[in-house]
Amino acid sequence: MSDLTDVEASTRQATPDGEESAEASTRLRQHLRDKLASELPRRVDAQQRRTGTAVTREARRELARAIVDEAVRAHSENELMANRPLVGRDVEQWAITEVLNELFGMAGLQPLLDDGCVETINVNRYDRVFVQYNDGRRTQVAPIASSDEELTDLVRLLAARVSSQERRFDYGSPAVNLQLPGGERLFAVMGLTADGVTSLSIRRHGYLTATLPQLRRRGTIDPGLERFLRALVKARKNILITGGTNAGKTTLLRAMASEMDPMERIVTIEDAFELGLERDPAIHADVTALQAREPNVEGEGAISQAELVRWALRMSPDRVIVGEIRGPEVIPMCNAMSQGNDGSMATLHASSSQIAFARLASYAAQGVEQLPLEATNLLVASAVHFVVHLARSLDRQTRVVSSIREVVGADGPQVISNEVYRPGTDRRARPVPGALRTDTLDDLVAVGFDPGLLNEPEGWWPL
Repeated sequence: MSDLTDVEASTRQATPDGEESAEASTRLRQHLRDKLASELPRRVDAQQRRTGTAVTREARRELARAIVDEAVRAHSENELMANRPLVGRDVEQWAITEVLNELFGMAGLQPLLDDGCVETINVNRYDRVFVQYNDGRRTQVAPIASSDEELTDLVRLLAARVSSQERRFDYGSPAVNLQLPGGERLFAVMGLTADGVTSLSIRRHGYLTATLPQLRRRGTIDPGLERFLRALVKARKNILITGGTNAGKTTLLRAMASEMDPMERIVTIEDAFELGLERDPAIHADVTALQAREPNVEGEGAISQAELVRWALRMSPDRVIVGEIRGPEVIPMCNAMSQGNDGSMATLHASSSQIAFARLASYAAQGVEQLPLEATNLLVASAVHFVVHLARSLDRQTRVVSSIREVVGADGPQVISNEVYRPGTDRRARPVPGALRTDTLDDLVAVGFDPGLLNEPEGWWPL
């Protein structure tokens, strides 16, 4: 076999054009994938037997890189011997990076995920990709795959790699919802779009850990709200956090949860892991995180959030947290809140703090209990103490707490509430003096809250 360095120096050709170029690139990538699939497990096993220790992710990547370098040289020789053109060095490096990212990263998504300024990625099809940055800008960017089939395979690869359970993605199960290793939330569909292609959206939570002081510095709350929300948590009030899509509900929930005693036992319920309260044992030492499960290929084995809430109550929780109420889990969640698990929290998609009650009622109607509206409202009124609503500020640049309601009771088809913080002209919440019930105020004062903070009609927002 000839020396490839000499061969390359004398015979390496420029990148071919058009269809020939695409075919050459495809052959290279497939060769690299095949070599990694056959060689990497063997070399990892050999290294583990030689050292007696598990191979780290970094060591696996080093082994993969060595395999890829060898495979590129062998592939170039084979292509030359077959009288086929070689790809250019830039295409070669692109192919190497892409294949390694498929194995260790997120393939064509990786450059976008590496950009800390990217907040949302919307892929209408493999070659129509739009991103929104954290300053509000939106733009179209380069394709993330070379075909619909490649994009579909990428989603399947991610689902298999990052999920702790089976996550199908096929025509029998055409949607998948999962959390990526960096904490981003991915949702993908296939075969249901106008042209039948795979489409996906990725939302990034800018703050995987958060505290109320951090939210104050970012402009989400003012100093008075910071102390009020802290008091709600310390006084073990049950809280529902509402807002629209990408309003910051999960971030606020994390921040409020950071005010809990680190040794309190918390059970979280989600349809896809996102909260991550277990990430920092110094903040939350005792956390069990539960995730709903979709049915298997035979259509069996599904476990709903509603069922997980019921199970959570058997796990001796001090507080139960539902990442997002989306359906009939509202009934067991309210039962959890009203049966001794005070201080529990959940989020809900709603356009206002007032509408939240209608959303809860509509979800409750989907449950097996099929409670009438009046009974649902009585249950909600006995379970939920406060609704905290998030919105975008008037300039759309900042997520802000816009409204806080105290639930005071139910009257037939209505849940009765007092808006103790209401939005100003800039949509930022201002306290309503005298709106908070006296016994509730006493509970907050008992955990260190200064009632004088509620007597400033314009709040404590910075000028």
